[in-house]
Amino acid sequence: MLPRPLHTIPAAHDHDDDHDDHGGLHRDLLATGRTMDRRRLLRLGARWGLGLGAMQLLGCASDSVAGPDTTGTTTTPSTGTTATPTAGGSCSRIPEETAGPYPGDGSNGANVLNQTGVARSDMRSSFAGLSGTAAGVPLLIELTLVSATTCEPLADRAVYLWHCDRAGLYSLYSAGVTNQNYLRGVQKADAEGKVRFTSIFPGCYAGRWPHIHFEVFASLAAATDVRNKVATSQIALPKATSDLVYATSGYEASVRNLAGITLATDNVFRDGSALELATVTGSVAQGFTAALTVGVLGA
Repeated sequence: MLPRPLHTIPAAHDHDDDHDDHGGLHRDLLATGRTMDRRRLLRLGARWGLGLGAMQLLGCASDSVAGPDTTGTTTTPSTGTTATPTAGGSCSRIPEETAGPYPGDGSNGANVLNQTGVARSDMRSSFAGLSGTAAGVPLLIELTLVSATTCEPLADRAVYLWHCDRAGLYSLYSAGVTNQNYLRGVQKADAEGKVRFTSIFPGCYAGRWPHIHFEVFASLAAATDVRNKVATSQIALPKATSDLVYATSGYEASVRNLAGITLATDNVFRDGSALELATVTGSVAQGFTAALTVGVLGA
């Protein structure tokens, strides 16, 4: 039976009301002190008679104002390593999301963070004395960590990343794979703030949009204890790519499960997914690359 994570905590998006003084648009923007999401941009734009195109010129990067691609063709990820600052000089902070019931970080049972071998780039096989390899369409996951206050790359931070296998099962937790710890790994960001994981495209299980979990830590040493995490979020995968992958052998259940969910009804992404929707390129034959810029607190 496919797992149904009991996500009950809504995403922690920022829904502060726009300022109600009369100091002008420039004052409103400066008064926020942080990047606005798409909905706040639209509300503020309406107040000052500006369309979305004009407001986008004030946005952080295209990720902060772009709508979700649910129809979608695959697109080319940005080649830049530093996000463009807003009028207030800040970048969009990744929404805080639930880690879900299968984190494997010690907060709910199993803990891989203190296991030898968890720091790795290829997370397809089990480690630390366990054996087994997750099959599926190859996926390279590339995150670029940037400061939510300066937009500069955050070198030397660490990311713990995990997701389900092509059958929708989580290693260490789901029946049949409790003796596996694959599809879990930790990576240290390079000088450009990038971490890269070689994995497989995750399946879609009942009740959730295709996604990937991750936690951010201040350093590789800090990533040995979940209490040190500075951010927890999720990556949404676009429908167009998911449809291509799920048409291949081994993903049959995902076709049915994806048909029953949308980004708008997913209990994590339904309040906005623009900052969490990965840009995916590639093909089934050659494998895919999922890229996302992640803004976190730090300098």
